[in-house]
Amino acid sequence: MVISTYRSYNYDFNKGKNMISVNDLKTGLTLQLDNGLWSVVEFLHVKPGKGAAFVRSKLKNVETGQVVEKTFRAGEKVAKAMLDRREMQYLYKEGSEYVMMDNETYEQLQIPEDHIGDGIKYLKENMVVQVLMHDSRIIGIDIPAHVELEVVDTPPAEKGNTAQGGTKPAKLETGAVVNVPFFVQNGDIIRVDTRSNEYLDRC
Repeated sequence: MVISTYRSYNYDFNKGKNMISVNDLKTGLTLQLDNGLWSVVEFLHVKPGKGAAFVRSKLKNVETGQVVEKTFRAGEKVAKAMLDRREMQYLYKEGSEYVMMDNETYEQLQIPEDHIGDGIKYLKENMVVQVLMHDSRIIGIDIPAHVELEVVDTPPAEKGNTAQGGTKPAKLETGAVVNVPFFVQNGDIIRVDTRSNEYLDRC
């Protein structure tokens, strides 16, 4: 069995890209901005009554998981990064590295923790993820937008504390903590949006 280890590299961000208009943005598209790679999470074309049109976007750094909001002028040109995506299954953690298996070749790769970004707190054994590669280098892990996880520790709702919209913290099986409605209990399986860290519903 072959196990490979990937480390950090300095990337040439002038390679493997082409320019597109922000008018053509799509969810999931990866852009090269400010010497980093950013995935489009949300975007909105705005045409104000006065002034020039613009595009408001929410972007996620594919290496760190950081989410930022950025506004572009309508028609502005940005660099589209050319990424390869390989579907892999997370097997287990070994020290500070995460062992993934390529679903096509069955090759196992050890990926450093700092390559996984903020999504690491939702990573569960046997989860299928997208490993992002740029210029033959692993730059990050794209986990599913929605995951289903078990609540392992949340305080019981206090009597009378059932106001609509009220929330309480809940620790999930992977260690992530999210705010959930008062009716959620230990042992419940809930669906979480990994991009916004928000509770969606109870399964």
